Amino acid sequence: MATEVKHNPIKELKQVGQSLWLDNIRRQLITSGELARLRDEGLTGVTSNPTIFEKAVSGSTDYDEAMVSLVKEKATPSEMLWGLMVEDIQAAADVFRPVFDKTKGSDGYVSIEVSPTVAASTRRTIAFAEDLRDRCRRPNVMVKIPATKEGLPAIEDQISKGHNINITLIFAVDRYDEVVEAYLSGLEKLQKKGGDLSKVASVASFFVSRVDTKIDKMLAAKIQQTTDPAQQRALEQLFGKAAIANSKVAYEHFKQHFSGERWESLRKAGARTQRPLWASTSTKDPRYPDTYYVEELIGPDTVDTIPPATLAAFREHGEVRRSLDENVDIAKRQLKLLAEIGVDLDQVTNELEIEGVESFTKSFESLLEALTKTSKDIRAGKGPRQWHSLGPLQPAVDAQAARLQKEDAPRRLWAKDSTLWSADPAKRDEIRDRLGWLNVAEKMLEHASEFQQLAKDGRAYSDVVLLGMGGSSLCPDVLRNTFGSVKGHPRLHVLDTTDPATILGVRAKITLKKTLFIVASKSGETTETLSHFAYFWDLVKSGKQFAAITDPGSGLEKLAKDHGFRWIFPNPPDIGGRYSALSYFGLVPGALIGVDVEELLERAVEMAHSSADSVPVASNPGVWLGAVMGQLALKGRNKLTLIASPKVATFGYWVEQLIAESTGKQGKGIVPVEGEPLGRPAVYGNDRLFVYIRMDADAPNRAVAALEKAGHPVVTLTLRDKLDLGGEFLRWEIATAIAGSVLGIDPFDQPNVQESKDNTKKVLATFKGKGKLPPAESTPASKSRARLKTLLGKAKPGSYFATMAYTGRTTTSEAAISAIRTAVRDSTHIATTAGYGPRFLHSTGQLHKGGPKTGLFLQVVQQDTKDVPIPGQPFSFSILKQAQALGDLASLASRRLPVVRVTLGKDPAAGWKALVAAVRSAVK
Repeated sequence: MATEVKHNPIKELKQVGQSLWLDNIRRQLITSGELARLRDEGLTGVTSNPTIFEKAVSGSTDYDEAMVSLVKEKATPSEMLWGLMVEDIQAAADVFRPVFDKTKGSDGYVSIEVSPTVAASTRRTIAFAEDLRDRCRRPNVMVKIPATKEGLPAIEDQISKGHNINITLIFAVDRYDEVVEAYLSGLEKLQKKGGDLSKVASVASFFVSRVDTKIDKMLAAKIQQTTDPAQQRALEQLFGKAAIANSKVAYEHFKQHFSGERWESLRKAGARTQRPLWASTSTKDPRYPDTYYVEELIGPDTVDTIPPATLAAFREHGEVRRSLDENVDIAKRQLKLLAEIGVDLDQVTNELEIEGVESFTKSFESLLEALTKTSKDIRAGKGPRQWHSLGPLQPAVDAQAARLQKEDAPRRLWAKDSTLWSADPAKRDEIRDRLGWLNVAEKMLEHASEFQQLAKDGRAYSDVVLLGMGGSSLCPDVLRNTFGSVKGHPRLHVLDTTDPATILGVRAKITLKKTLFIVASKSGETTETLSHFAYFWDLVKSGKQFAAITDPGSGLEKLAKDHGFRWIFPNPPDIGGRYSALSYFGLVPGALIGVDVEELLERAVEMAHSSADSVPVASNPGVWLGAVMGQLALKGRNKLTLIASPKVATFGYWVEQLIAESTGKQGKGIVPVEGEPLGRPAVYGNDRLFVYIRMDADAPNRAVAALEKAGHPVVTLTLRDKLDLGGEFLRWEIATAIAGSVLGIDPFDQPNVQESKDNTKKVLATFKGKGKLPPAESTPASKSRARLKTLLGKAKPGSYFATMAYTGRTTTSEAAISAIRTAVRDSTHIATTAGYGPRFLHSTGQLHKGGPKTGLFLQVVQQDTKDVPIPGQPFSFSILKQAQALGDLASLASRRLPVVRVTLGKDPAAGWKALVAAVRSAVK
């Protein structure tokens, strides 16, 4: 029987005549052997730029040892930067030297870029290029020079001297023609001097996806400006077409330039073809396939330089066909249509060139600043940003880290290899469609100008009200509490409850005519969110005051279009709600209130580099934290207790949902303990793992030091400033995914969340049929001591006590819940959690039902004295909230989990006071 030949798109590309280069470099990639592995897989070169190197240095520990040595040598930040960069380029060139030798200089190149600070000067560009060539001293190094007006003479000069040059930042076909002219003229000058043309190699780097990013934005604006459906459809058909069409026309010019008498004369003298190189090939728009800018640009005598995430996608499901010279007539027609509707491609590409130089300059300056700060920290003897005290548990964690390393977990994670979590083919396909969060930060950075414009437009509003639940609301709530409202920007209110008093409270705080309402739901079918929308739409009735964040094609997207919403943000569909912090769900509200979301994303990209596939588990911050969480949970320490600096106190809101909903299933799970008052070491059981999130400027925390001294396992994470939350979002997502693998569960599904929703629907159906809700046993707070004592009497080592409050969040409720948690923990030594319903149903609710059967549950309800109707529904918000409480109670009861339901009555303040007294009495 014939064996099936494994599909290998990388090798298939080579057969077509296209080289695949890696658009990434960092020291760990080289020293770990990963770059050599990629070479052996079929990659034949590397490109780098200031942005890539900035991420490599700022976002990793790869260079720590080298930087300490350079600081001792009193090197300046600029000397450090170029010293480190040249070392990496030399090492990478050595890795690809076998390819260079085997192909007799046709391939195997590594590129290093001149400083963007010299881009405006031909003379300085020439001097810098020659200095880099002299320092690198490798025949397979190309120096990158931007294709600016000032760069063109420098390119010709360097080619005429026999130097290898990668011409970068080409966007326009006309500029490409000038680049080829500079190459050919340089070769002719070299030939006249008697130089060896066969020793000169060059590529012309044509930037692709950025063209679509800019033009698609222009098309979206034109669609908004027209009310003609036919015109809207015609404009929509041009989305994602400009970049490929532009590249195909450039390739047609390439074939013309490298034919005919002039070229034949040079070729006979030994000249090599200057190959077009397709750069900026990652997909930025969720509407397009993740391999779009690779598959549509395949042809002979070309290079595609590909970032790691796109490489992983192409390796896994890429399709190879000779596409570059397909349908060139259609491509030209598309460019003609764009011109006819007012899209000036020359203006677009000119702007992109300016922005490209500015972007690289910004990265270069940012890197110099980072090196300056690092030098200062090294001289001051500052410690690492992550450390731990695991005591006798350290060997078990080290063993787990070694296991994950042996299983190649970091590489499999970034390759989106779903076998890391499941061997079931059907399950694996489902998981693969939930891993878009791994590289969403890079995609969202491409929309930086969109967020800047949104922040500017948002100043017209006094308030923004976010209508969303769970993953759609928790990150915005963290940003709201952490950053507040920047002066000149609107205030943000997060409405993630069906409590009528809270809804009325938000209504009272805002001026309707000056408020923007964001309707946020991945599925577009969230009951609470659609109810919120119905209520506020009934009050406002103006689509210009609404925005939607949802998956493309959802019911909410249709509703938003039908109601003429001002903004619709189609979120990448391959991201689950709780992993969506760094997507539109978190960033749109953040931008509106003035958060620097671009820098937030930069910090996330830093963390991605720190936790990359080439970084060993032991020094990989995301994967290592996942190893700790998973292994200690297996050892019985499954109560992950968050201690946060007051400056980022609410970060735990988001972490709680991420961990609880991701890991709490199949009777397993990690119980996140957020907001529990910090106590003395003696009040904690042996089921705890503490994670302390501190700010760099925070004074030492004596209580945390006491926990370490007492032998409790403590991991400490230090943030430089609040914007480091961008990196923390990604670190915890990676850690949770890895912990899921260690526990043997799928961290991307939520099998029990739907159950409570279904139970709520049943309760509402009863209400619709009978006009009243079904009865449930409830105890007044003032008479609850006996039932609470019975409930708490079931506590045993490893239990946790969960307060589930279907009430408004007030200072009174917060103080009471804090007092209840302290009393229970200090007397029983069990962990305590707390959440407000129905918010927690989209968070810890999954853990309560699907996780370890060790929970003791206290449901707190109240009699609403005020109510709010839901337009279009036969029930009100109060009825909906009560139905959700009853549905949740039924879910817990059906599993025979211990639960007590207590009512606060009509006076919540008095009820909370009575409940605190009852708990304190019950634990005596």
